[in-house]
Amino acid sequence: MTSKRESGFVTTTPGVEIYYKDWGSGQPVVFHHGWPLSADDWDAQMMFFLGQGYRVIAFDRRGHGRSTQTDTGNEMDTYAADVIALVKHLDLKNAFHVGHSTGGGEVAHYVARAEKGRVAKAVLVGAVPPIMLKTAANPGGLPLEVFDGFRAALVANRAQFFHDVPAGPFYGFNRPNAKVSQGVIWNWWRQGMMGGTKAHYDCIKAFSETDFTEDLKTIDVPVLVMHGEDDQIVPIADSALLSIKLLKHGTLKTYPGFPHGMATTESETINKDLLAFFKA
Repeated sequence: MTSKRESGFVTTTPGVEIYYKDWGSGQPVVFHHGWPLSADDWDAQMMFFLGQGYRVIAFDRRGHGRSTQTDTGNEMDTYAADVIALVKHLDLKNAFHVGHSTGGGEVAHYVARAEKGRVAKAVLVGAVPPIMLKTAANPGGLPLEVFDGFRAALVANRAQFFHDVPAGPFYGFNRPNAKVSQGVIWNWWRQGMMGGTKAHYDCIKAFSETDFTEDLKTIDVPVLVMHGEDDQIVPIADSALLSIKLLKHGTLKTYPGFPHGMATTESETINKDLLAFFKA
């Protein structure tokens, strides 16, 4: 048996390499990042749970970070297939899967399809399920024009757009008396600009239009739904408060005043609550 690599790539579909980091030993915790970021968005959690004796794994979704800058497969079915390939490559069993935002949708889509014994528990953090887009069946969702605006801004000036999002609503830095961290803004920008424009463009449709309702109903393992009550990116009323009603074994934990990027700005609180859920 070969010893595990601390970082590397797994080839999923021909020509597509998914970058991952895999640190420590013990029960695995797999972190799924949001759009348009990378595995690095989980630094605070990786370090904390490594110190708690867990094996911590984070990866860059296709088209993001250090993974292949794909022009195809930038949708949830392929994202989930990539996770299945990664889990098989690393031979992960009884793992905790934690997903933020788009990564929460990816977790729901993967866990609903995972082989028995692969997943112990799942966590959705500020996550996009059940569906973000406003439809006849989802009247509280965001209109298509919002996401068309994202696409237009991305194409017009991705570098500026990727500065404006974290400097404003993502971390709640646009709120009165917010404690703004320029380093956090720069780090968001750095991660975003590492990825591919085409993959980022396509992923907007993936996170906004995918309906995760059946995934949530299918999941048999315990799921913790964590959401900031001041989330300006994925409003809580049309996400967490609906998801919890669809889960068989769901627990909802909401946070007054916390923003979408609360795993970064409020990492101490989030890490403590994640640890409690893992140990429960």
